Amino acid sequence: MKRNPVIPFAIIAVLGILAMIVISGIGVNQKEAIQNEEEGGAQEQTANASPEEMFQAKCASCHGGDLSGGVGPNLQQVGSRYSAKEIQDIIINGKGSQMPAGLYTGEQAAKLAQWLAEKK
Repeated sequence: MKRNPVIPFAIIAVLGILAMIVISGIGVNQKEAIQNEEEGGAQEQTANASPEEMFQAKCASCHGGDLSGGVGPNLQQVGSRYSAKEIQDIIINGKGSQMPAGLYTGEQAAKLAQWLAEKK
């Protein structure tokens, strides 16, 4: 009685495919967990950050590390042009096509706006 030589290869192929499906499912769950952890960690990190650190993290690339401007306007004397409330509104809602909305919201925006309003 001769055995079919293809059957062992077929069994190995099916087991390999099942293993790939299981490992892929596990990987997707781990990816989501890592993303959630990173998002939570970033929010916690910026919640405790000083206004200077918040500025350096998201604003300095356009407004310059020393507030002197660049792509965005000079902010060294922004407090003499705008109140803290107006600055907070610009941070939250953006301004024109250059300043994006939502870089900071809520308490973070208020803290950064107050710091910028002191620049006169």
